[in-house]
Amino acid sequence: MTTRQHDASVYEQVQASERFQELKRHFRSWTFPMTAAFLAWYLLYVVLSGWARDFMGIKVLGNINVGLILGLLQFVSTFWIAWAYSRHAEKKLDPIADEIRHEIEGRPE
Repeated sequence: MTTRQHDASVYEQVQASERFQELKRHFRSWTFPMTAAFLAWYLLYVVLSGWARDFMGIKVLGNINVGLILGLLQFVSTFWIAWAYSRHAEKKLDPIADEIRHEIEGRPE
């Protein structure tokens, strides 16, 4: 068996393993809902900017209006999502990925 065939065989075995499927479930259970929520939040901002100009123009403090606050919150939410994903990966994904990696590295050639 060539090295390339061996590598493909290992990858296929890992991909079919229960631990890898669990890793994918943990990844998808967090990223898909978070992506949908962020896209909804972003599209809400775009829709409000286009069709609720009076609302977005409400002055909150001096020249700071609702639109500016919501726009800045887009940046805040982006950084929060990155931080939250990092925490999620550290707690849920990294331990399983490390376990799979150590299992693969320990296999005989």
